[in-house]
Amino acid sequence: MNSVVLKKLMNNKLTLISCIMLVLMLVLALFAPWLTPHDPNFVSLEHKLEGPSSTYLLGTDHLGRDILSRLIYGTQISLGISFIVMVLIILISVVIGTFSGYIGGVIDRIFMRFCDLLMAFPSLILSLALLGILGPGMVNVIFAMVMSYWIWYARWIRGMVITAKQQNFIQAARIAGTPSYKIILFHIIPTILPPTIVLATLNLGSIILSISGLSFLGLGIQPPTPEWGAMLNDSKQFLKSNPMLMLYPGVCIMLVVMAFNFIGDALRDALDPRQERIEVK
Repeated sequence: MNSVVLKKLMNNKLTLISCIMLVLMLVLALFAPWLTPHDPNFVSLEHKLEGPSSTYLLGTDHLGRDILSRLIYGTQISLGISFIVMVLIILISVVIGTFSGYIGGVIDRIFMRFCDLLMAFPSLILSLALLGILGPGMVNVIFAMVMSYWIWYARWIRGMVITAKQQNFIQAARIAGTPSYKIILFHIIPTILPPTIVLATLNLGSIILSISGLSFLGLGIQPPTPEWGAMLNDSKQFLKSNPMLMLYPGVCIMLVVMAFNFIGDALRDALDPRQERIEVK
């Protein structure tokens, strides 16, 4: 990322605030065992549904577990799974999309028909179907999310590869006898990687929402694991009597999703060459 792009990002107050918020969330996730005041899974029924106090800063849930400790560990689970899912999606999509777009021919046509088949189903519905077959659990959630979303990225990357391989410098490299794997590794992938990172940043919020939604429906991360969506599911029966139980994880999800959306929008604007030309005029 060059200095011009970095300056644009830092001049945007929403982006700066979002970056600070995400850094704080990452610190909470990385150092959760040392930052939590209590064991997030420790059950203490004599302290159930207590309000905020010096012992429990945000109160306790229906099993007497410390809400603050569970929120901090939930940061680790929710962000960690989302990053793992996105990294796997990008890796699979870059390999398959690049191969299909660069090779073309019958392989590309088969890939496109396969895309058309899977894209007929909404990603969330496909995730629900896979989890219905495999059962709930962390590993199954990661697998279902990757299998449901990689096809969209792969098709988008395929389109960028087709455009990139028609560029003059790629044609010159092929005429010069440069092996295909070198063209892909040193010319095409560096070209498609920046917009792919921007797209991934924009969609991380959607991934977090989907994972939390699956956990809320009881098909995602299972209790007693402190995950934000699972905390919402546990607290829904106390919506009227103790709404703060749902408010805390809901606010965490909202803030993280908004932060990723703001950063993704800022990256897209900063890296968009059309935006650069408009500003020069």
